Amino acid sequence: MHDHRKLGRELDLFDTDPLMGAGLPYWLPDGAVVRHTLEEYVREAERRAGYRHVYSPVLGKRELYEISGHWSHYSEDMFPPMRLGGEQVVLRPSLCPHHALIYRSRAHSYRELPLRMAELGGMYRAELSGVLGGLTRVRAIQLNDAHIFCTPDQAVDEARAALELIRQAYRALGIEDARYRLSLPGAGGKYVADPALWQRATALLAEVLDGSGVPYEAVEGEAAFYGPKIDVQVADSAGRESTLSTVQIDFHQPARFDLHYIGPDGARHRPVMVHRSVIGSVERAVAHLIERHGGALPAWLAPTQIAVLPVSEAELPQAADLVRRCVERGLRAELAGPEQGSLGARIRSARLVPYQVVIGAKEAAADLLAPRLRSGQRLDALPANRFLTRVEALVGAHSTDLWDA
Repeated sequence: MHDHRKLGRELDLFDTDPLMGAGLPYWLPDGAVVRHTLEEYVREAERRAGYRHVYSPVLGKRELYEISGHWSHYSEDMFPPMRLGGEQVVLRPSLCPHHALIYRSRAHSYRELPLRMAELGGMYRAELSGVLGGLTRVRAIQLNDAHIFCTPDQAVDEARAALELIRQAYRALGIEDARYRLSLPGAGGKYVADPALWQRATALLAEVLDGSGVPYEAVEGEAAFYGPKIDVQVADSAGRESTLSTVQIDFHQPARFDLHYIGPDGARHRPVMVHRSVIGSVERAVAHLIERHGGALPAWLAPTQIAVLPVSEAELPQAADLVRRCVERGLRAELAGPEQGSLGARIRSARLVPYQVVIGAKEAAADLLAPRLRSGQRLDALPANRFLTRVEALVGAHSTDLWDA
């Protein structure tokens, strides 16, 4: 069983400081590489899927969240308002109200829909100190969020495509989903009171799940305050489940913000708002990846992809040149020279690096490499360019394999 809090500190990925505050971790250089690479993967996947990216502020007037319904249904989890002049502003607990305003700022025709709007943006939750832990429960969250504004007839196909985007990301990340959950309202919860819209949204999400061919179970008490959702559950090494990704169909906020588009009949129509998050919180996603892989992240995501190990100081020039060639190809390589200890000690230190390249006198003279895979497999000596081309292809494909057969 792996604990991401212990591994994250041992691997110099992230840490905390009491002066920054509980639930506010900071990212060290290697952790920042992992986070940046993960974010860029998601952005590129979204671009290919037809999403347009936006930026929106992490602050909003209290009135914004009163309109969205967050203030009346969710204020206990929000940070208290800050007074600025005669106004009250709050740290946002969600990105959807901002995206609704961005949509509302321009007129839209049915010909533009679906309009897929995505953002990797910050949001804040006033979590109690007792529930904070590592990266899984934090107060400052970087959320991979998106909202699709579409016609009612497009909602099922858009939600189903979002679910497939999630499954595609899980394959690249080496994540196994534990189960799919249709999250419904429960007794005693703070939910928007509109039974007809709840029934309509629930029926559409059930159609999405049935059409996707994945087994799922309906669970009461897990819905968002404004509607039901599909939760993709993952499990840690102890079997404890958490929600990593979500898909929601929302009729509530388009009505609250009076969103509309002009239909083929020239009249105003209400769009549907599909919420979806491929990896959810970046913090929680990295925590799960650390535990899932025991720190041995897929090669494309690893902070150091190639450890270059000259046997002696005589091979240092060739080793430094190899690092330079790696960097030119966009690969992350580090030189571990003899000053860091014996060859065996350096190999052990680089045990989580996907590729270890030992350069001895023979390899240096012939421009050959003797690669070792993180799995322990030793490859036959091969020309440096051939090795780098192979690794570059695997990394570029976001493969979880270290080497093709």
